[in-house]
Amino acid sequence: MVDNGLMAAGLTVGDFSRVTHLSIKTLRHYHQVGLLEPTTVNPDTGYRYYSTGQIPTAQVIRRLRDLEMPVADVKAVLTAPDAPARNSLITAHLGRLEAELAQTRAAVESLRNLLQPPDGATAIEHRSVPATAAAAIGATVERGDALAWWQGALGELRATVRAQGLHATGPSGGVFASALFQHDRGEATVFIPVQGRVRPIGRVTPLVVPAAELAIISHHGSLADADLSYAKLGSYVTTHEISIDGPLREYYLRGTGDTADEAEWRTEIGWPIFRADGPA
Repeated sequence: MVDNGLMAAGLTVGDFSRVTHLSIKTLRHYHQVGLLEPTTVNPDTGYRYYSTGQIPTAQVIRRLRDLEMPVADVKAVLTAPDAPARNSLITAHLGRLEAELAQTRAAVESLRNLLQPPDGATAIEHRSVPATAAAAIGATVERGDALAWWQGALGELRATVRAQGLHATGPSGGVFASALFQHDRGEATVFIPVQGRVRPIGRVTPLVVPAAELAIISHHGSLADADLSYAKLGSYVTTHEISIDGPLREYYLRGTGDTADEAEWRTEIGWPIFRADGPA
């Protein structure tokens, strides 16, 4: 039998809703999923009653849900055996939120750049690039994994060049097969031009980056919106009917190894062309 005196001493679902700022519908859902169960339920009427001692728990739940923490994770926080375990769960969720926020900010900035392009024509030059000896890492990569692969490969290259006492003769760069853009999977190579003999180790091998005739555009800022510069360059070479088959290139004049401020990054993007204005 239900103790009517206990029910009288408890908070009705309406009162508990007003106290905690959780709607009755939300409290019903939390009851159903076992997240916040009432202390007493009248078996005849189905009325639910909560205790004042549940108010702090409800406040924690509301804040965690405001941070879009899944119900299962909120349960884990509430049932954690101690404060360090509880804090570890919350910290992990905050880390995911910060990563999503950074991604959203980058997407917003890229969209602003697209909607409000800078005034003035973008300079594009034709350049003859000689064959260059380099230390390199190459692989067939999925487009979705390309950024992570690129970051790891460049880091490994820089460390190897330092460890072998090699002298860099120019900025690091990348060579990317058209298939990577057209079919989401293709050959990618990152390299650092060096003077001296490259000893193969790990993924690093010696490479002679082939000579090429390129149309070059300079991209300033994060590589997240490099597609905007690619679009300008591609439009130029196709409009002038000078585009030829071949891998695209990037030269990292200022990047992750120089500054963490992506706004300060500078990348040259190269498109293979047939030149009628200079060396063939």
